[in-house]
Order: sequence, then C-alpha cells, then structure tokens
Amino acid sequence: MAEKDPSVNVLGQPLETCSTAPVTGFWRNGCCDTGDADAGRHTVCAVMTDEFLAMSKYLGNDLSTPRPEYGFKGLKAGDRWCLCAGRFLQAHEEGAAPQVNLAATHIRTLDVVPMSVLRLYAEA
Repeated sequence: MAEKDPSVNVLGQPLETCSTAPVTGFWRNGCCDTGDADAGRHTVCAVMTDEFLAMSKYLGNDLSTPRPEYGFKGLKAGDRWCLCAGRFLQAHEEGAAPQVNLAATHIRTLDVVPMSVLRLYAEA
C-alpha cells in the first residue's frame, strides 16, 4: 500500500478535514493528504467557484459534470475540494483562483505554491 506523507498543514499544525460532503482527497478520506502515489499533489483545500470550475473544464478537467459511473456527483460553487497544487497555481496566474482553507491545505503544497500566494486566497 502506498504511504502517505505526515498530515501537517501549511501552518505547521495537524491537517484539518477539507470536505466529507462531497468526500475529497486523493485517498477519498476527506483530507488533502498526499504521498508518493499522488503524482498530482491534491493538496490544496479550495472552495469551488463558478469561475474556477469553468476554467478547469476549459482546460480539460471537468469537475462540475456528474459522473455516476465513478460515484461522482459533480462539484458546484461553495463545495470544498482538494485541488492539485499545480492547477491552483495556474488558476492564480490566470486570475481565477478560488479561496483556500489553509488549515486543511497540506504542507507539501509549499513545494509548488508559495505561502505568500496561498495567503492571498485564505478564507477569512
């Protein structure tokens, strides 16, 4: 079985749950945990927006359309989801980044996204 990295957030504290409705995370445990098996680094706990979902769909990752064959109901604005760190950085560069829950964002995000960028989108 693939091993997970320690569950620590970008604030250096224990990683909090991102979402259990819908259930998110690479391991579908509700947390943005990561490890060697997670090549995409699904580590950013983001609050979906219509703008981000449209951008993601345009770029080929349709997160809003239901896929019942995978038990996926599709995401809507307001849902929390563990995004790939690279996709979040791309959304930032394109001006479409969603808000971020720092307490539920894994520390390995900092390998890709600077903390200064994450803080721009931190939930109040």
